[in-house]
Amino acid sequence: MRHVLSALVQNQPGVLAHISGMLASRAFNIDSLAVGPTENPELSRITFVVNGNDRDLDQVRKQLEKIVTIVKVVDYSGSEFVERDLMLIKVRTESGHRSEVKELADIFRARIVDVSADHVMIEIAGQERKIEAFIDAVRPFGILEMARTGRIALGRVDTMSAAIEVGDPTHAEDEAEQKA
Repeated sequence: MRHVLSALVQNQPGVLAHISGMLASRAFNIDSLAVGPTENPELSRITFVVNGNDRDLDQVRKQLEKIVTIVKVVDYSGSEFVERDLMLIKVRTESGHRSEVKELADIFRARIVDVSADHVMIEIAGQERKIEAFIDAVRPFGILEMARTGRIALGRVDTMSAAIEVGDPTHAEDEAEQKA
Protein backbone atom coordinates (compact mmCIF):
# COMPACT_ATOMS: atom_id res chain seq x y z
CA MET A 1 0.00 0.00 0.00
CA ARG A 2 1.17 3.53 -0.80
CA HIS A 3 1.67 5.82 2.22
CA VAL A 4 2.13 9.59 2.14
CA LEU A 5 3.97 10.61 5.30
CA SER A 6 4.60 14.15 6.44
CA ALA A 7 7.04 15.06 9.18
CA LEU A 8 7.48 18.40 10.89
CA VAL A 9 11.14 18.59 11.83
CA GLN A 10 13.47 21.03 13.48
CA ASN A 11 15.17 23.06 10.77
CA GLN A 12 18.75 21.85 11.24
CA PRO A 13 21.40 19.86 9.34
CA GLY A 14 21.28 16.06 9.34
CA VAL A 15 17.55 15.52 9.86
CA LEU A 16 16.92 14.29 6.31
CA ALA A 17 19.91 11.92 6.50
CA HIS A 18 18.60 10.52 9.76
CA ILE A 19 15.13 9.88 8.30
CA SER A 20 16.37 8.36 5.04
CA GLY A 21 18.83 6.17 6.94
CA MET A 22 16.11 4.89 9.23
CA LEU A 23 13.86 4.08 6.24
CA ALA A 24 16.71 2.37 4.38
CA SER A 25 17.60 0.25 7.42
CA ARG A 26 14.03 -1.09 7.32
CA ALA A 27 14.21 -1.76 3.55
CA PHE A 28 11.75 0.96 2.55
CA ASN A 29 12.39 2.64 -0.78
CA ILE A 30 11.41 6.32 -0.89
CA ASP A 31 9.25 6.81 -4.01
CA SER A 32 8.98 10.58 -3.60
CA LEU A 33 10.58 13.16 -1.32
CA ALA A 34 10.10 16.89 -0.81
CA VAL A 35 11.57 19.15 1.86
CA GLY A 36 10.76 22.79 2.46
CA PRO A 37 10.26 25.50 5.05
CA THR A 38 6.98 25.94 6.91
CA GLU A 39 5.14 28.93 8.30
CA ASN A 40 7.46 28.65 11.33
CA PRO A 41 11.12 29.41 10.41
CA GLU A 42 12.32 26.94 13.06
CA LEU A 43 10.51 24.02 11.35
CA SER A 44 10.70 22.30 7.99
CA ARG A 45 8.21 19.85 6.48
CA ILE A 46 9.42 16.64 4.89
CA THR A 47 6.86 14.80 2.77
CA PHE A 48 7.74 11.35 1.50
CA VAL A 49 5.93 8.51 -0.20
CA VAL A 50 6.75 4.88 0.57
CA ASN A 51 5.09 1.54 -0.14
CA GLY A 52 4.45 -1.01 2.58
CA ASN A 53 1.81 -2.64 4.70
CA ASP A 54 -0.01 -0.69 7.41
CA ARG A 55 1.61 -2.56 10.31
CA ASP A 56 5.17 -1.95 9.09
CA LEU A 57 4.45 1.71 8.34
CA ASP A 58 2.95 2.21 11.79
CA GLN A 59 6.24 0.91 13.25
CA VAL A 60 8.22 3.23 10.98
CA ARG A 61 6.09 6.20 12.06
CA LYS A 62 6.67 5.35 15.73
CA GLN A 63 10.43 5.03 15.14
CA LEU A 64 10.49 8.36 13.33
CA GLU A 65 8.72 10.04 16.23
CA LYS A 66 11.51 8.87 18.55
CA ILE A 67 14.09 10.89 16.61
CA VAL A 68 14.77 14.00 18.71
CA THR A 69 14.72 16.46 15.78
CA ILE A 70 11.31 15.25 14.57
CA VAL A 71 8.41 17.16 16.08
CA LYS A 72 5.48 15.23 14.58
CA VAL A 73 4.80 12.58 11.92
CA VAL A 74 1.49 12.05 10.15
CA ASP A 75 0.52 9.26 7.74
CA TYR A 76 -2.04 10.93 5.47
CA SER A 77 -2.99 7.65 3.81
CA GLY A 78 -5.96 7.03 6.10
CA SER A 79 -7.35 10.57 5.98
CA GLU A 80 -8.47 13.25 3.57
CA PHE A 81 -5.57 15.23 2.14
CA VAL A 82 -4.54 17.27 -0.86
CA GLU A 83 -1.37 16.29 -2.70
CA ARG A 84 0.48 17.82 -5.63
CA ASP A 85 3.53 17.18 -7.81
CA LEU A 86 5.26 19.73 -10.02
CA MET A 87 7.03 18.90 -13.27
CA LEU A 88 9.03 20.77 -15.89
CA ILE A 89 9.18 18.95 -19.22
CA LYS A 90 10.87 19.79 -22.55
CA VAL A 91 8.84 18.54 -25.49
CA ARG A 92 10.10 18.45 -29.08
CA THR A 93 8.08 20.74 -31.39
CA GLU A 94 9.87 20.18 -34.68
CA SER A 95 7.81 19.40 -37.78
CA GLY A 96 5.11 21.95 -36.98
CA HIS A 97 3.66 20.25 -33.87
CA ARG A 98 3.91 23.28 -31.57
CA SER A 99 0.17 24.08 -31.77
CA GLU A 100 -0.73 20.46 -30.90
CA VAL A 101 1.60 20.50 -27.90
CA LYS A 102 0.17 23.87 -26.80
CA GLU A 103 -3.36 22.48 -27.10
CA LEU A 104 -2.43 19.52 -24.88
CA ALA A 105 -0.85 21.89 -22.36
CA ASP A 106 -4.08 23.92 -22.29
CA ILE A 107 -6.23 20.80 -21.82
CA PHE A 108 -4.09 19.73 -18.84
CA ARG A 109 -3.98 23.29 -17.43
CA ALA A 110 -0.23 23.39 -17.88
CA ARG A 111 1.80 26.46 -18.83
CA ILE A 112 4.44 26.88 -21.48
CA VAL A 113 7.29 28.63 -19.66
CA ASP A 114 9.99 28.64 -22.34
CA VAL A 115 10.03 28.42 -26.12
CA SER A 116 12.89 27.65 -28.49
CA ALA A 117 13.09 26.82 -32.18
CA ASP A 118 12.77 23.08 -31.69
CA HIS A 119 11.08 22.57 -28.30
CA VAL A 120 8.90 24.07 -25.58
CA MET A 121 9.29 23.77 -21.84
CA ILE A 122 6.06 23.16 -19.96
CA GLU A 123 5.24 23.49 -16.27
CA ILE A 124 2.48 21.30 -14.88
CA ALA A 125 1.24 20.74 -11.33
CA GLY A 126 -1.32 18.31 -10.03
CA GLN A 127 -1.93 14.84 -8.73
CA GLU A 128 0.42 12.08 -9.82
CA ARG A 129 -2.10 10.54 -12.22
CA LYS A 130 -2.52 13.90 -14.02
CA ILE A 131 1.25 14.26 -14.40
CA GLU A 132 1.55 10.68 -15.69
CA ALA A 133 -1.33 11.20 -18.15
CA PHE A 134 0.34 14.37 -19.50
CA ILE A 135 3.64 12.52 -19.96
CA ASP A 136 1.81 9.80 -21.91
CA ALA A 137 0.02 12.42 -24.05
CA VAL A 138 3.21 14.26 -25.09
CA ARG A 139 5.46 11.20 -25.43
CA PRO A 140 4.68 10.80 -29.18
CA PHE A 141 6.14 14.28 -29.84
CA GLY A 142 9.39 13.40 -28.10
CA ILE A 143 10.34 14.17 -24.52
CA LEU A 144 13.79 15.73 -24.46
CA GLU A 145 14.10 16.13 -20.71
CA MET A 146 11.97 16.30 -17.59
CA ALA A 147 12.34 17.03 -13.87
CA ARG A 148 9.78 16.36 -11.16
CA THR A 149 9.53 17.51 -7.59
CA GLY A 150 8.64 15.17 -4.80
CA ARG A 151 5.06 15.02 -3.68
CA ILE A 152 3.79 17.62 -1.22
CA ALA A 153 0.65 17.13 0.86
CA LEU A 154 -1.48 18.77 3.55
CA GLY A 155 -4.36 17.31 5.53
CA ARG A 156 -7.74 18.77 4.69
CA VAL A 157 -9.10 18.97 8.23
CA ASP A 158 -6.47 19.18 10.94
CA THR A 159 -3.51 21.53 10.90
CA MET A 160 -0.45 19.53 11.91
CA SER A 161 1.56 22.49 13.15
CA ALA A 162 -1.22 24.55 14.80
CA ALA A 163 -0.58 23.36 18.34
CA ILE A 164 3.17 22.96 17.97
CA GLU A 165 5.44 25.71 19.17
CA VAL A 166 9.16 24.97 19.16
CA GLY A 167 10.36 25.51 22.70
CA ASP A 168 6.82 25.27 24.12
CA PRO A 169 7.24 23.46 27.47
CA THR A 170 3.83 21.75 27.22
CA HIS A 171 4.82 20.27 23.86
CA ALA A 172 8.16 19.10 25.28
CA GLU A 173 6.32 17.26 28.10
CA ASP A 174 3.92 15.61 25.62
CA GLU A 175 6.87 14.59 23.46
CA ALA A 176 8.73 13.14 26.42
CA GLU A 177 5.66 11.09 27.43
CA GLN A 178 5.28 9.72 23.86
CA LYS A 179 8.93 8.65 23.72
CA ALA A 180 8.86 6.98 27.14
